[in-house]
Amino acid sequence: MPGAPVQEERLAQVLREAHRRVRALSGAVEGRERLARRLVAICDAAKRDLGSAAARLSVFLDDLAALESGRDPDTLPEQGSDTPSRRNMPLGD
Repeated sequence: MPGAPVQEERLAQVLREAHRRVRALSGAVEGRERLARRLVAICDAAKRDLGSAAARLSVFLDDLAALESGRDPDTLPEQGSDTPSRRNMPLGD
């Protein structure tokens, strides 16, 4: 696919920037660790499916922006989940 290297490079740049933003977050260590684990899962998904990883990264970045602005991402309108299992989990799990 002729456009794939450019898409891969752009996704890699956005992932690096997301990692930087997560490291710069202040607050609870557990929250940063949870975000870092989500980001690692997205990086892993990018090895197999760039489109899916890009979609998951978009949701992740929305949640990250909410945290950076002091909002709780769980109060945002549902835009989908970056992991399919999240939609299937009962509240409290």
